[in-house]
Amino acid sequence: MVKFEEKTIATEAIFSGRVIDVQVDTVTLPNGEQAKREIVKHPGAVGIIPITADGKLIVVEQYRKALNRSIVEIPAGKIEPGEELTVCALRELEEETGYGTQNLTYLQEVVTSPGFCDEVVHIFVARDIFKLDDPAALDDDEFVDMTAVTLEEAQQLMAQGAICDAKTIIAVMWLYNQRQK
Repeated sequence: MVKFEEKTIATEAIFSGRVIDVQVDTVTLPNGEQAKREIVKHPGAVGIIPITADGKLIVVEQYRKALNRSIVEIPAGKIEPGEELTVCALRELEEETGYGTQNLTYLQEVVTSPGFCDEVVHIFVARDIFKLDDPAALDDDEFVDMTAVTLEEAQQLMAQGAICDAKTIIAVMWLYNQRQK
């Protein structure tokens, strides 16, 4: 038994959407009592930390309806069914930035909100990036502005609240740590 494991007794599907599913699980707690757990099921995502030749971080600004505002993020996207992580990372890098790379390194997995969601974001670092002549287009419902920022500019965007999501904060902290070496 896993420490503090909660055994699922029943699962009730509540919603099935294009990006997420929602379910309510009835579980047995470690003390034998029962409880309900509301869970968002997500297929997972990738986030890419694209670094330019001069050490800048490529970021995109996009409107996030859940927050009702635009935020600045590293390029990222949902993993399609059966899609390999590196293929997804290269696809998202191309679609959102118009860049490609032959130097993609897996960095870390990040569990975004484990209290209610099973989403895992796989973070990659893209070095030696190059502009593609004919990049893939964004999804029809996706609108982004891309820019390259210095570490200092990224830190300022964090201080202003424009960078506020976990994957991008991780990217900025990773870049900071790289500069300290």
